[in-house]
Amino acid sequence: MSNTDTYTLHPSASALIRNEPVQARSTARLATLLDSAAAVIDEIGYEKLTTAMVAERAGASIGTVYRYFPDRIAVLQSLASRNLERLMVRVSEKLSRAEHASAQDALLAVVDVMVDLFRTEPGFRSLRAGDVLDLLPPTTEEPASVVVATAVGDALAERFGVADTAEFRLAVGSAVEVADALVARAFARSSSGDEALVAEARRSVAAVVADRL
Repeated sequence: MSNTDTYTLHPSASALIRNEPVQARSTARLATLLDSAAAVIDEIGYEKLTTAMVAERAGASIGTVYRYFPDRIAVLQSLASRNLERLMVRVSEKLSRAEHASAQDALLAVVDVMVDLFRTEPGFRSLRAGDVLDLLPPTTEEPASVVVATAVGDALAERFGVADTAEFRLAVGSAVEVADALVARAFARSSSGDEALVAEARRSVAAVVADRL
């Protein structure tokens, strides 16, 4: 996804942006700021990120950063929102393909999407879709894992004819939570990931849904 791509921020992130972009140039500038924040986060972690670092990496003035973001928390929330949207796009694309022989195979493909994003999406390894953030008070919005699990459950039920029961939804939600935790652990100390933990994530997801799909 290039700097000129457009996207719709999650409501919590949009509420924190001072001037939500409406023109291509403004949208591109916002994307550049978020790309810069992601690059810094890859180097030092999200805890140490400052708006000054974002401005310096983007080659912009601090005033440009504050034009869009009131503080570093807004930067983090907006980047997490973009990460979630990119995850959802990739998951949707993966589940729409005809290559999966079963619902379980399709769910394991979602794990592969997570792994690829950890490896290739700047800032994703530290920030993910924002569920790791403890910098803001709780909100009434659904956690990112629930958003992903709902979309995955919808796709599996529609494509594979799985009975859409509460038990099925619980299994898919649990599988997404397990995958997120183990894949995050696999990349905790390595940008390439611990292959043994990635394999364990796949095995654990298969075990969670073995009798439900």
